[in-house]
Amino acid sequence: MTPVFATPPRLIATDLDGTLLRDDKSVSPRTVAALAAAEKAGIEVFFVTGRPARWMDVVSEHVHGHGLAICGNGAAVVDLHGGPGEHRFVKVRELARENALDAVRLLREAAPGTLYAVEQTYGFYQEPDYPKLHMEIPDALAPAEELLAPDSQAAGEPVLKILAYHPELDPDAFLTLARVAIGDRATVTRSSPSALLEISGPGVSKASTLALCCAERGISHEEVVAFGDMPNDVEMLTWAGRSYAMGNAHPDVLAAASGRTVANNDDGVAVVIEQLLAEHG
Repeated sequence: MTPVFATPPRLIATDLDGTLLRDDKSVSPRTVAALAAAEKAGIEVFFVTGRPARWMDVVSEHVHGHGLAICGNGAAVVDLHGGPGEHRFVKVRELARENALDAVRLLREAAPGTLYAVEQTYGFYQEPDYPKLHMEIPDALAPAEELLAPDSQAAGEPVLKILAYHPELDPDAFLTLARVAIGDRATVTRSSPSALLEISGPGVSKASTLALCCAERGISHEEVVAFGDMPNDVEMLTWAGRSYAMGNAHPDVLAAASGRTVANNDDGVAVVIEQLLAEHG
């Protein structure tokens, strides 16, 4: 493990799935204690995840102080103080419907057989053949072009991201293909072990939204410690002054992070926080 840096940290930014959470989606007692100790020491903790706000119940009881989380790969900053189902959107960085439609069209041409779902601030919509990758019932079933149309039933609700699934392509190959095909019309990443891509507005990422939140607090990137495990964490890990790839991380994450810790099931985030507090406590 790389030694903790000399600059005293002011903010910890951690991904959830595959990072802070164990594989059973629990937060271990050791991790709960480490997060509480960091907050007590005056270090803010931000959960930075690809999850939508409605899936944040796994950590809602561990929210301290500010109560904010960055959801949807940077598409939304959410106040979790109200608890599950009572969250409030503080900031929304939406994917314009025109851009979303362009992304769907370009990816359909580049990867025939791609299936889509649409994630909005409160609603979830999908194509009829989109697989049941998420344990929820969609609000509507229709082709993506209809779901994203200006006159769709949820046209007044911001689109946070679209999900693109391919039943046959290799996940990393699909990501590369999509980034080339879509270009600067949207930001494309992935966090799933399957060929499931997450497509957000241009320039929207965990890193860019975290940078905005830090700027509002007068916190520099050198004062941020970040943790992650999948390609959607790469920009955040590169931006942060000190970053840690989990022992179970994707190769791109291992290359991007400045340090490594043990796997999520071995409380890798807590291990670093404990070391950090020992050095700067």
